[in-house]
Amino acid sequence: MDVSAPSPRERILLTAHDLFYRDGLRATGIDRIIAESGVAKLTFYRCFPSKDELVRTFLDYRHERWMAWFVDALGRHGAVSGGGLAPLVPALGEWFADPLFRGCAFINAMAEVGTALPGVADIVQNHKQDMQQVIAGLLPAGARQQALAGAAALAVDGAIVKAQMEGSEAALAGLGLLLDALGAS
Repeated sequence: MDVSAPSPRERILLTAHDLFYRDGLRATGIDRIIAESGVAKLTFYRCFPSKDELVRTFLDYRHERWMAWFVDALGRHGAVSGGGLAPLVPALGEWFADPLFRGCAFINAMAEVGTALPGVADIVQNHKQDMQQVIAGLLPAGARQQALAGAAALAVDGAIVKAQMEGSEAALAGLGLLLDALGAS
């Protein structure tokens, strides 16, 4: 089986992904990404003309990776179309228990750079809309499906922030109570 080594662009992106998520966008400098990815400065700038471009690419990559995980985790916890929101709590519990958990990369990015970095707010909005659509798929079809999905997505974001700040136990308990109160679990 021929497994080729990641390209310099892939190495930069994977390194940036880990560092941006763990340490933050502003705290992670280009020189550190270059050193840890093992590429030359010229190679870096050929792949990513600016840190801003790398941040946007990181967020796009993180979105694809996280959404795939989210859908898979929901499935592992019994999610079926229209079957209710109950799988959200154990799925998020998996993520919160990961030793690398550092909250939502998209919430963190908005807190760090907001609209100061062009394109970031749009990427964050798209991520949150896609997450809400996955949640909507858990709910029975009907006039309130999107409104309930929006409320559940808001509760999920709150649980993510609470887990990041205080740990997962209280966040998951609170999320479960809110989802029960929505009557859609």
